[in-house]
Amino acid sequence: MSRHSAPRSPWPALWAMVIGFFMILVDTTIVSVANPAIKAALDPHTDNLDNVVWVTSAYLLTYAVPLLVTGRLGDRFGPRTIYLTGLALFTLASLGCGLSGSLGALIAMRAVQGLGAALVTPQTMAVITRTFPAGQRGAAMGLWGATAGVATLVGPLAGGLLVDGLGWEWIFFINVPVGVIGFVLAWILVPRLETHEHRFDLLGVVLSAVALFLIVFGLQEGETYDWGQIRGPISVWSLIITGVVVLAVFILQQTRTRSEPLVPLALFRDRNFSVANLAITTVGFTVTSMTLPLMFFIQLARGLTPTQSALLMVPMAVISGVLAPFAGRLLDRIDPRALLVPGLLLVAVSLLWYSSLMDTSTPIWMFLLPSAVMGVGNAGMWGPLATTATRGLSPRQAGAGSGIYNTTRTIGSVLGSAAIAAFMQNRLEAQLPGAGGASGDFSVGQLPAAVVDQFSTAMAQTLLLPTGVMVLGVVTVLFLRRPALAQHGRPDETAAPAVPQQTASTGD
Repeated sequence: MSRHSAPRSPWPALWAMVIGFFMILVDTTIVSVANPAIKAALDPHTDNLDNVVWVTSAYLLTYAVPLLVTGRLGDRFGPRTIYLTGLALFTLASLGCGLSGSLGALIAMRAVQGLGAALVTPQTMAVITRTFPAGQRGAAMGLWGATAGVATLVGPLAGGLLVDGLGWEWIFFINVPVGVIGFVLAWILVPRLETHEHRFDLLGVVLSAVALFLIVFGLQEGETYDWGQIRGPISVWSLIITGVVVLAVFILQQTRTRSEPLVPLALFRDRNFSVANLAITTVGFTVTSMTLPLMFFIQLARGLTPTQSALLMVPMAVISGVLAPFAGRLLDRIDPRALLVPGLLLVAVSLLWYSSLMDTSTPIWMFLLPSAVMGVGNAGMWGPLATTATRGLSPRQAGAGSGIYNTTRTIGSVLGSAAIAAFMQNRLEAQLPGAGGASGDFSVGQLPAAVVDQFSTAMAQTLLLPTGVMVLGVVTVLFLRRPALAQHGRPDETAAPAVPQQTASTGD
């Protein structure tokens, strides 16, 4: 093996990959701000808001469903190769989105974007697991966590600025130069890592894809069809139940697959891996669901623009971005619960604080305070949770583990999206009887004074749902245990050296 086959430090490679990872995280939220403008441009002749929702739904579906497979593809062909392929696909699809002349074309391009994102996301965690010694992964995951925290702000803020200043197309066009830069840097800086020659579980691929598609589609579109019939004998619940049955068959098939299962169930014997996957589900649920009632209140009840609304989240992003690397380095030396319990608890406290502020008499600047508290909580949440999940993974397990972790996070997001829509409608009906038939009145502009108080109360009550789920996350992380390596901060044999891909494809 050549001594010059990899950079001396794994950090340049991680920084290069963070660019693409950041762009993909931003794109999961940036479209929400642009939906009214997209509808006005591409679907102006209908009153149906469900059509434009598919701009987000298509992306989320093609992002969530392949994650288990794309993680293993990184094991088989190398995380660098799969990352570059996904980033190129995502960048080209972004150009296609911006050039779309119809809603159908935009939805199709968003689906391709989601597939590119699914190829990229697991590789970032896999490279950290395979290039950083276990005792240093906390610092690396701190950067990963900071990226996730800052992206939660940049999406809505960048969306508001671009839509207001240049038009909805530019939320996609902006990805092209960023994607090109990220591709070139990754090509130069990310090393070729050892690949593993093993059989690909094709039956597992089909079963997992079908199960996840049915469950994700059913949950995401349940509110659209009022949790009833979709077409003919097909209903929302029949899709979800069928998906759960297929998922059970998939798990049974995995237990009987003696060589190269798609999901090595032995990973779940690691208590921290199992608990961290449960916890990241609650985080995905909370982060996705909290935005909808909060932004509806700030924009419709208080009259702020999308850009002004996003600016209220600046303290969260800044504080999270500053503190996350320090939290990561600290995690290499302490029990993960010492960061995760207060981190998740502070997020829950900030949501409860937001809920208490949601009335028309609260000065707008007051919303900056829970945003700051949430920033501190985020720093102790994203990176430490990912580190705890992946610290014990061997290089051979890195792709599978990363795929599972990102799949559970995304499933949590889908659950949050579906649950918050249903709960918000329930609270609106309770406070404003008949609101279900006038949902179109809650789409743009500031609400009439006569309904603002009731609407504000409904949004405040809705925010209690993600608060409760975050408390469940706090309870979950109490069951973690301190890894032996974290006590000493020393590297171990699980960090594999970077080697030329072509010479190491049969190395193990």
